[in-house]
Amino acid sequence: MNGKADMAKGRIKEATGVLINNDKLRTAGQKDQAKGKAKVVLEDAVKDIKSAARKSIDKIKASAK
Repeated sequence: MNGKADMAKGRIKEATGVLINNDKLRTAGQKDQAKGKAKVVLEDAVKDIKSAARKSIDKIKASAK
C-alpha cells in the first residue's frame, strides 16, 4: 500500500474512532496516518535520488562523446 492510501485509511479509522468513542481505533488511525506520511516522504526522496542519478549519468554520457 502506498503512503497516500495509508493516510486515507488512517483518516477513516481515526474518524470512526471519534464517532464511536473508541480511543484504540482513533489512535490506530493516527498511527496509520503517520506511517503514510513517512512513506510519502520516503517515496519523494527516492524519486529525487533517481532523478539526480539520471542527470549525472546523462552528463557523464554527454561528456564521453
